[in-house]
Amino acid sequence: MDKRTDYISWDEYFMGVAHLAALRSKDPNTQVGCCIVSEDNKILSIGYNGFPKGCSDDEFPWRREGDPYDTKYFYTTHSELNAILNYRGGSLEGAKLYVSLFPCNECAKAIIQCGIRTVVYDCDKYDGTPSVRASKRMMNAAGVRYYKYQKTGRNIEISV
Repeated sequence: MDKRTDYISWDEYFMGVAHLAALRSKDPNTQVGCCIVSEDNKILSIGYNGFPKGCSDDEFPWRREGDPYDTKYFYTTHSELNAILNYRGGSLEGAKLYVSLFPCNECAKAIIQCGIRTVVYDCDKYDGTPSVRASKRMMNAAGVRYYKYQKTGRNIEISV
């Protein structure tokens, strides 16, 4: 018997994990997931956007507009930073990061600092904004490779 040929690729697998992680986010507007993998394709860490541990998502604001102190932006942790901070195994040097939304400048700093060498992103809806322009500039300068995930069009369904 020959082996299956319809198995998913590593990129499909890890981006799928990132999108699955995004479903854990309680943000009513934007759900972002991240999966960090080793050079030999082992999952090292996963994260999604939300509030820090101990900060109740029932008590902190989810709003995007109004008094800055009363919006989500001062309080939420992005998926990339969550995945980096969740990692308990030592160095992330040489790792690859899969994320459903292109990293902002603050996450780019953390990605660069911890030694992640490649970023695979699915969506770049904020392309051209100051944050993403700064992110790309820093990653280019630091030699962090990034590329857009190439969707296969395959529908992958999981029943739980």
